[in-house]
Amino acid sequence: MTIESPKATVQKSQKELFEFLTDVKNFEKLMPESITKFEMLNEKRFLFALSGMPEIVLELKDQTAYNQVVLGAASDKLPFTLTANIESISETESTCILLFEGQFNPMMGMMIKSPITNFVGTLVTNMSKL
Repeated sequence: MTIESPKATVQKSQKELFEFLTDVKNFEKLMPESITKFEMLNEKRFLFALSGMPEIVLELKDQTAYNQVVLGAASDKLPFTLTANIESISETESTCILLFEGQFNPMMGMMIKSPITNFVGTLVTNMSKL
């Protein structure tokens, strides 16, 4: 399953947005209002929960300086990645698209597609408000 967010324009340079996203504690600022828990586990890993969903642990998996940040599930139960692709517009502005990719059986895919689409959309919408 692949879900791509709309492109968000962010009032930060490409480097600033990259540094913001690689400091995973900043994801708390991007979470939807329905968040019920956010806990830093270490400098590269955090746990969060949204109402009606199980707790998920995300960790920084990979990064390509100023262009891409890849977070992934720390558990093999729900294997997925959340990739932020960042492009520069100017010295003070950049764009970002979030790409969610996961391997789920068809039934699980049907159940989580809508909540994940909303979640990814909220992250990118909140990013544009930075």
